[in-house]
Amino acid sequence: QVQLVESGGGSGQAGGSLRLSCVASGRTFSGGLLGWFRQAPGKERESVATITWTWGFTSYADSVKGRFTISRDSAKNTMYLQMNNLKAEDTAVYYCAASASTIPSLRLGDFDYWGQGTQVTVSS
Repeated sequence: QVQLVESGGGSGQAGGSLRLSCVASGRTFSGGLLGWFRQAPGKERESVATITWTWGFTSYADSVKGRFTISRDSAKNTMYLQMNNLKAEDTAVYYCAASASTIPSLRLGDFDYWGQGTQVTVSS
């Protein structure tokens, strides 16, 4: 079992920046895939970015390419999402997720473990 805890959410201005963190605990996470997903009010959960734990291969949704950067610190079992040039449409609850698969993917169904989520609100 893997436990995931997100932090770093909050409010920001359009054009500003926020950084999210996700700490993984429980079973030693020696490989696989981690990702960030988000869900805005009245909308379905969607992928944001994912990263392979071992090699650091990244994938991004088109809506965040060039603005968001996903990274991980293996020594701290922590994943990050640096969000720059925020837009009002980035407002959502952001979720951290983990998968035992090592194949890069942006598909929600490929992820087995989920955090509780952290709210990000961007005002224009």
